[in-house]
Amino acid sequence: MPAPRFVVTFCLFIALNFSAVLAEQAEPPGLFVEGYTNELSYTPGHTVHFHCNSSVSQMEMTIERVGAKRTQMFQEGQIPVGNHPSPDRASSHGCGWPDTFQLTIPDDWPTGYYEAKITVRDNGGQFVQRNRREASSSLFFVVRSATPGQQSKILIQLSTNTYNAYTNWGGHSLYSYHDRDGVQGHRVSFDRPLSSQFYKWELPFVTWAEQNGFAIDYAVNSDLEFHPEILSNYRLVLSVGHDEYWSAKMRDHLEAFIAEGGNVAFFSGNTCCWQVRSEDNGRALTCYKQWYNIDPLFRKGDHKLLSTLWSHDLIGRPENELTGVCFLFGGYHLSHGQYMDGPGSYEVHRPNHWIFAGTQLKQGDRFGGEATIVGYECDGCDMVWREGLPYPTHKDGTPKSFEILGTCPAKWHPDDSWWYSEFPKDREGSATLGIYTNGGTVITSGSTDWAHGLTGKTPLVEQITRNVLEKLAHD
Repeated sequence: MPAPRFVVTFCLFIALNFSAVLAEQAEPPGLFVEGYTNELSYTPGHTVHFHCNSSVSQMEMTIERVGAKRTQMFQEGQIPVGNHPSPDRASSHGCGWPDTFQLTIPDDWPTGYYEAKITVRDNGGQFVQRNRREASSSLFFVVRSATPGQQSKILIQLSTNTYNAYTNWGGHSLYSYHDRDGVQGHRVSFDRPLSSQFYKWELPFVTWAEQNGFAIDYAVNSDLEFHPEILSNYRLVLSVGHDEYWSAKMRDHLEAFIAEGGNVAFFSGNTCCWQVRSEDNGRALTCYKQWYNIDPLFRKGDHKLLSTLWSHDLIGRPENELTGVCFLFGGYHLSHGQYMDGPGSYEVHRPNHWIFAGTQLKQGDRFGGEATIVGYECDGCDMVWREGLPYPTHKDGTPKSFEILGTCPAKWHPDDSWWYSEFPKDREGSATLGIYTNGGTVITSGSTDWAHGLTGKTPLVEQITRNVLEKLAHD
């Protein structure tokens, strides 16, 4: 006997509404954990303050020293953590999260780059059979030597200003291409989760160094500004990779180190390109970059600290005076549409120089192409050619004693050219390997990617790097 119509209708109504209830059931909330430290570098005996934020109430932490091998130094579970709001201006003025956990650096922790991995789990939330979820993130800090210069006469200062400049956590970086609103930021805070660039350039370098018997002490960019006293303990300071953002005090202190006989090797490119101003006792950077005319200092008339290109005529302090080269006379290679079929290698011009000892390289030979050690962003100098050899003109601030040892063509993207008042869009630049002496000796590779040649593919790059470290760490 068929069911009455009202019964069918009622059952259909119940079924449809039950389905709607099921469809509207909320998904489990997102699971996350993230954090930052109160400083970038510490010495043994100092306390690291971790400021963390999570969707759950407990996290665990593992800390490893990262070098030629990863060594676990610390592990702790069931650390209380809270869920805290992120201010709208977190990118520029920090998150303001409370102190979550503290750790005093043990006396036996060696200098190096340390990565703290923080992990949370929720076991599926209230539905224990649903699944077992896990989320993790990492943060970093550097341990400086407790006895600077005693175990090593080589100091590497990591490009942490550049790490911060490219981090868009919270919505803004010093770039518009990945900004949440498509607007370039002018101030970035270290009091937020940072994206490290250590693995791309600096790790290959320090891995090779450790594997080849070179002990190296660590620091960060801001240590040149706030702890310049450590420099006097070293013979050689290293810049590796993408060391783009420098404050005036960083530069003042390193230039004084050179004048007093200290040596520097810039195995880096796009180096000291932009002047920044440190604020909040080093916990934030300001840089107006190409928009220098809205920097508050622009209207005050004294432009020495204007946060724009070091090569800008209003500052009058081109980075050549420090590094020997600059981005203005360099550009891109195998990047930004420039020289995309380029060799990624240097042509040798003065093979008898001590930097090439043990390589058997001859004039006109090329090296480093197997690992494309010339790539991404490059620095060069204004030069002329005489009898087949390049010579600096010194019109751009390049030191009088600068000697060009190798070059590879590079070029700016035309859209970048307007950042300077008079910049020919068709100018051909070059990544320039060179050296000068002014008290101490300064060597530059003029390429961000030199360290890519220290991964076992290019013995010639390894030999040249070995020559530099062995000589300048002892001279």
